[in-house]
Amino acid sequence: MAPHNMQDEGPADREQSPDGAELRPPSPPPMSADPPRLLVIGAGSRGRVYARCSLQSSNGVVAAVCEPDDFKRHDFGHRFIWGEKSSSPPEGTSFKDWTEFLTWETARREREKAGEAVPPGVDAAFVCVRDEMHYDVVMALAPLGLHIMCEKPLATTLDACTGIYRALAPLQSSKVFSVGHVMRYSPHNIMLRKLLLEDRAIGDILTVHHTEPVGFWHFAHSYVRGNWRKESTTAPSLLTKCCHDIDLILWLMCSPPPGEPAALEHLPSSVTSTGALQYFRKSRKPKAAGEATNCLSCAIEPDCLYSSKRVYISGRHQGLGTGNVRWPVSVVLPDIESFGGDLEKAEKAMLPILAEDYDASTPQEVIDSKNWFGRCVWESDNDVCDEQVVIIGWDEEEGESVQQQSETRVRGAKQATIHMVAQTKRQCHRYTHIFGTQGEIYADSKTITVEDFRTGEKRSYRPKMESLGHGGGDHGLTRQFVLAVDRVKNGGWEAPAAQREFIGCSLEEVVRSHAMVFAAEEARREKRTLDWKGWWDSNVGAV
Repeated sequence: MAPHNMQDEGPADREQSPDGAELRPPSPPPMSADPPRLLVIGAGSRGRVYARCSLQSSNGVVAAVCEPDDFKRHDFGHRFIWGEKSSSPPEGTSFKDWTEFLTWETARREREKAGEAVPPGVDAAFVCVRDEMHYDVVMALAPLGLHIMCEKPLATTLDACTGIYRALAPLQSSKVFSVGHVMRYSPHNIMLRKLLLEDRAIGDILTVHHTEPVGFWHFAHSYVRGNWRKESTTAPSLLTKCCHDIDLILWLMCSPPPGEPAALEHLPSSVTSTGALQYFRKSRKPKAAGEATNCLSCAIEPDCLYSSKRVYISGRHQGLGTGNVRWPVSVVLPDIESFGGDLEKAEKAMLPILAEDYDASTPQEVIDSKNWFGRCVWESDNDVCDEQVVIIGWDEEEGESVQQQSETRVRGAKQATIHMVAQTKRQCHRYTHIFGTQGEIYADSKTITVEDFRTGEKRSYRPKMESLGHGGGDHGLTRQFVLAVDRVKNGGWEAPAAQREFIGCSLEEVVRSHAMVFAAEEARREKRTLDWKGWWDSNVGAV
């Protein structure tokens, strides 16, 4: 297999270096006689990542794509489905959107019932559309009885998350479900969890400090000018950026070690949060910028850190000048590959897009309908937090204990702090400091260092890097989801067993981690600490 390439990677991946090590995705499992057939809904960066991971590391076949952008859809099909030699897609492999697929698939099943020869259907779907569309797509797919992997977040409101739960819970006996919480599946985090919960390398966990450094220009691209800039059109940044950080912490702090019953989960007792939009607001705009609202007409553009020309065209960061034609420039100019590597032509096509602007006469629906990648970052309509801290607490469980490795111990009080910060050089290169009763651990997404108080020993581990895609988490999640589908389809497994063995996360856990984000947001807005059990019982428990 060819060494891993980074053509479809996002910010976390392209910023990180493998430190000279060759990156090789894991080999795919043996193919079944009738391998799982996969539908990818959304041919953007995440859809492409899951398609590539499916081909490289799973025993599934990418069979169909739904994508409204003609160039993206055809490029995806040529790369992952019907190949370069075929000039047109075979029937049932290419759809302009998910509703077109639903119509076709419903008709295909009717034709099949009538005895007509029809193309084969699909077994599973990867839902990779924009966040605010997840609910509609998953709810529409549920009656088809497909296995579903939904990119994170599950949905953008708590009601939508619980609505998905209600729709999918009755199907759990026959179908598996996964969400894009890729951090559970990286070799780094799998080893970290083993060190903490199985090996008990630092004794009982007392405190976790976890930081998600978004990156100064990455935040401006995605959360000031881009898709995720407004709560009213998408969701809070804690959800869109950090829901899998919250999930990682709950996975480490709530879940019992492998082999212990799920009933032993240690659930939180409280959550609180502080944060705000601190920097990307008009009050911070440099005086020298004057009344300019677009970079291309601004006097300080040549020296501004957030100049759209600096971010998307120059040789800095990942602009055209670096030779990059993927994220983020492909977000600004989706058909950039149609220029055949001619970066001068691509720049000429990009400049008018960067010059686009709006004023007080522009209808709000027009402003909300698109991204404004040349807009001044201090004059944008963004409102999501660029700085937020969440503190989750666990009480000691009175009168209860856990039997582990011939040792009876009380599950004691502990807490976790999650910090999302925009103004960083690092981009999504997370780091975590964990303090225990007998030692401490520092983990930085590549290396795990254990300080043992008992022996004075310091040990470092460098888990294998299967890819730069969330440290191998993209490949891991894809492989495990498709394996679960394959075992149900071809191996005679019951879906709940495949869910536990390969996906390792229940539908309730998915809802819980999302609910924790919504609880933290409520605590932040109301400036108070929430009782987790009471909040859960009032808002989710009855579901």
